[in-house]
Amino acid sequence: MRIHIVVPITSDSFNDQIAEEARGFLGDGIDLAVSCLPYGPASIESFYDEVLAGPAIVSEVVRAEADGADGVFITCFGDPAVPAARELVDIPVVGGFEPAVSTALNVGERFSVVTVLENVVPMISALATRMGVAGRMACIEVIDTPVLELHDGDVLLKNLFEASCVALDAGADALVLGCTGMLGVAAALQARLESERARVPVVDPTGASLGMLLSMHSMGLRPSRRTYMPPPDKERTSAIGD
Repeated sequence: MRIHIVVPITSDSFNDQIAEEARGFLGDGIDLAVSCLPYGPASIESFYDEVLAGPAIVSEVVRAEADGADGVFITCFGDPAVPAARELVDIPVVGGFEPAVSTALNVGERFSVVTVLENVVPMISALATRMGVAGRMACIEVIDTPVLELHDGDVLLKNLFEASCVALDAGADALVLGCTGMLGVAAALQARLESERARVPVVDPTGASLGMLLSMHSMGLRPSRRTYMPPPDKERTSAIGD
């Protein structure tokens, strides 16, 4: 199986770290490719960023399928351009939100998301409503750290722990990391919570999303053409052509 990860930012500085994290979840025997965007925002932290990134994301997904990918992970918790990409390709495409939340709801009754900034809270709320799980979301907590400043693992773990404790007090019994840039911290956070607060699962969106791609591929699942219909044939002017 060949998996392609689209990093929906313009810098490739995270590509190696993302690939290393992904291989830890995938194991041997999976061919992995990682690419970033030729144009778009430096990170996605608003609806505006998401719209700016959309055309380049879709273009990368289309190219990945043409290059032989069996599935694509758009590594962003906000699932940017996922529905649009599914209209254009015949392979599974996932973002970070739906797989992570689906996983959380299989290990707990109510979940909370711990994410980066207040700016993304409305985006996550909208995704939860669209998915039909808003009633099972205890809260959304933020650590007030931009995506591009998540590199200090010790500080990240400290901030996530504090925000997670607030989420537990709000009634969460499963936690979801609300940014795919929170690399390599889920297991440590889960262990600290179990030691100091309670045994609660912490879902890493990267692991959940890659696991879902593997599962869909093994079952031969592709985007439904009753939902993700090919766009009508007409003239368009865009970054991805007609």
